[in-house]
Amino acid sequence: MPSHDIHCRFFSQEDLLAAGCLDIRMAMDAAAEALAAFDTGDVLFPEKIVQIFNDETQERINCLPATFKSQRICGVKWVSVFPPNPVKHGLQNLSAVMILSEIEHGFPIAFMEGTLCSNIRVGTMGALAAKHLARQDSEVIGFIGAGEQAKMHLIAMKTALPSLKTCRVGAKLPEEETQFVQEMSALIPELEFVAADSDLERAMDGADIIVTATSAQAPLLKAKWMKPGAFYSHIGGWEDEYDVARQCDKIVCDDWETVKHRTQTLSRMYKEGALTDDDLHANLVDLVQGRKPGRESDDERIYFNAVGLAYVDVGIAIAMYHRGLESGLGQDLQIQHEMIFEHSKLKEWVRL
Repeated sequence: MPSHDIHCRFFSQEDLLAAGCLDIRMAMDAAAEALAAFDTGDVLFPEKIVQIFNDETQERINCLPATFKSQRICGVKWVSVFPPNPVKHGLQNLSAVMILSEIEHGFPIAFMEGTLCSNIRVGTMGALAAKHLARQDSEVIGFIGAGEQAKMHLIAMKTALPSLKTCRVGAKLPEEETQFVQEMSALIPELEFVAADSDLERAMDGADIIVTATSAQAPLLKAKWMKPGAFYSHIGGWEDEYDVARQCDKIVCDDWETVKHRTQTLSRMYKEGALTDDDLHANLVDLVQGRKPGRESDDERIYFNAVGLAYVDVGIAIAMYHRGLESGLGQDLQIQHEMIFEHSKLKEWVRL
């Protein structure tokens, strides 16, 4: 008789970190491979399922599946976004788990903490874009926003652009900037950090790389603050005035068809007729696959907007799963030992 044991591996956030999964180079490789796989039809990527519990605050849980056919792995990202959490409860606003299953028998192989993977993906897409679109001699990075996404973006950008020497940060509250500087200077001590005391223009002063990572729905970034040759990584929704995009020589998205139906600045411009399909230079995969050029001159201003592609999260999660297995960390979870009606004690357990 065949064994009916089903096991999977559980990885906590601490397991994944200890296994070396906060590795942007690994994530960039996985993201590039995921983009290429989707481009060639190797990825099944159905529509996400969104459950919104509060229309005003947009508290929600999303279910986002994807399957990599050649790797024979199906994954799902189960992510909650509760914007009131930080102010109302002093808690993070995003949490996620990842589930991976093999598709030979359909059994689960991994249950993983997913917030780390999700945050890494956001930073990684910015870093992958910077690899193709930023000046490789960039020295100054400026942030509007000082939260988790900004911190992960700094790690990612420093990985993609080792030339960075100075990090400037502006946030709504000076204490947020202080916390950012304290935490990130301990991780990247070779960088000079400048807290802008909530003066966003000061945070953008001389920035070769601009990152907006804020939940504020307002045009905080001004076009006049973006110097020639700068690369802008737009993370959130409406974070910059329309003239930022208008003055840019190239606009690149992770997926333009997805972006233009969302609520980003570019989405707003498209819906208002201020931006057309012809204004888009490329999707990121076009650069990864070499179909279109990245940066072509030192003076180009370039705008990158990533709305988030969950199949990339799954691709990175698969890489993290393999890294976790190699490390020997995590815990074995026994899903079942026998099939339901094979249990010798079933008569004791059944409730009629």
